[in-house]
Amino acid sequence: MQQRCFWVTDSKLYEDYHDKEWGQPVFDDATLFEFLILETFQAGLSWITILNKRENFRKAFDNFDYQKIAIYPESKFQSLLIDTGIIRNKLKIRSAIHNAQVFMEVQQEFGSFSKFIWSYVNETPIHNKFQKRAEVPATTVLSDTISKDLKKRGFKFVGSTVIYAYMQAVGMVNDHTIDCFKYVE
Repeated sequence: MQQRCFWVTDSKLYEDYHDKEWGQPVFDDATLFEFLILETFQAGLSWITILNKRENFRKAFDNFDYQKIAIYPESKFQSLLIDTGIIRNKLKIRSAIHNAQVFMEVQQEFGSFSKFIWSYVNETPIHNKFQKRAEVPATTVLSDTISKDLKKRGFKFVGSTVIYAYMQAVGMVNDHTIDCFKYVE
């Protein structure tokens, strides 16, 4: 059996997410937006809750198409509020629509969201060398900086903890513990 990071449960969904996605550098704007939405909905909840509902989110939010989401009418917002397949938090749903609009503003300013977000790490993942759970931070000075910048631009639900989890998910930081089989990749 392969050694994985401490947070991976025996759930096949968790294992697949860890093995195939988490920590893999993502430069595609569509995928970066998907993770931004999922991370903002995860705030205050467990990640496995989000993974279990991910396909429902994908259907409910038009395959995470930020151009469609940015122009959702009130009727779509209301339908999302009663969609039992997703997290039905009024503020988080509103923020998804709002964040899609701001996401496109950042794209216009920088050419892509990817260029903007990856500029914080000079387009190169930060490789940490954590050995145990206690060493892995919930936030860093860099996630604080990115969070403040995103908030200044108008993004919602992008506190430092959410942003650090986002950085981990999209591979801006490699936080696979050194005993994890994915660490060396």
